[in-house]
Amino acid sequence: MNLSDFEKTDYSGLYISKAAHPTFGNKYIARFQYEKKRYVKVLGYTKKDNLTKKAAFTLLQKFKDSVIVKKETKIKNLNTIEKDENDEKYQKLLEENKVLKDILGDFKNVEIEALHDGIQKVYDLEELKNYQIELIKLQNYLEAENKRMIILFEGRDASGKGGAIRRITRYMNNKHYRVVALGKPTETQRNQWFFQRYIQHFPTGGEAVLFDRSWYNRAMVEPIFGFCTKEEHEIFMEDVVNFEQDLVRQGMILIKLYFSVSKDEQKRRFDRRINDPLRHWKFSEVDMQAQDLWTEFSEKKYEMLRRTSSRSAPWHVVRSNDKHKARLEAMKIILNSVDYDGRNYTLNFEADEEVNISVQKELMQMRKSANY
Repeated sequence: MNLSDFEKTDYSGLYISKAAHPTFGNKYIARFQYEKKRYVKVLGYTKKDNLTKKAAFTLLQKFKDSVIVKKETKIKNLNTIEKDENDEKYQKLLEENKVLKDILGDFKNVEIEALHDGIQKVYDLEELKNYQIELIKLQNYLEAENKRMIILFEGRDASGKGGAIRRITRYMNNKHYRVVALGKPTETQRNQWFFQRYIQHFPTGGEAVLFDRSWYNRAMVEPIFGFCTKEEHEIFMEDVVNFEQDLVRQGMILIKLYFSVSKDEQKRRFDRRINDPLRHWKFSEVDMQAQDLWTEFSEKKYEMLRRTSSRSAPWHVVRSNDKHKARLEAMKIILNSVDYDGRNYTLNFEADEEVNISVQKELMQMRKSANY
């Protein structure tokens, strides 16, 4: 705003805007100058009739005094530091400051939030590394013992399945694992036995297969969007437990992970996908309906967890609002499923009960609230 936009008052140095300013919430503002620097104060009034010049001057004077005091305190602190240049603590602070600047580079041009998130990711990745080493040991064990492993990743859209899979497989030998994410079935596959198109992707000896969504599409997604009949859905719900029991009986290591995200967090992630050009490709037509169909998905989720969690193939529910904690718990669940050689017992393999939730606890929570 230019000076012409302000009205001079009887008080020295006090100018009040002629109109309520839209940039400042349609409120009147005042300004003053101190040491060649202009300061603006939002006075908090939307109607000029309520704003007296005396009240404006009082508000501005308080603001001006606080600015001057802060500046004088800063100068005083600097003078104190200059006197203590030879102090050991001061030298240590200088060294630490230099190291941080060398690491962070031109950090002033980066948004504080982005900088904070980036630094946190470094710590998170470091924490995961010890467990990623254990996953390599697990993979070596599967190969040496000719064992087969299937890991199912299920959950609502934007629940963090893909990110967890990437962290889990990041350092694994890609010759001995596969990630399977099947699209819509072909006309031929629609006329086959339902499990047939999944069976052809099953692991051979020494191999692990990670399904990014699985045959449990028929438990949740397909009935909600009309991709299967009620009869087909019910047949699946009756058959899947026996199907999985047969797999386990034949030596398959089967791990079922359900990533449970809250409604508010799912919306936040969808909004980010829409507004961030780097993530926009993730957003789909199905995503647009996920929030509107939240209750329907909750009903199917409840039924699925209740009817398809068995002793031989239980569901492991992972609360995934905190992505890092969810990934860490998913790794623990996988590692705890096999007694592999060379386990590092100094690591904490205990479940975080706030993140790794039992099916019974999740069902009880869902009966109280539809937030998950």
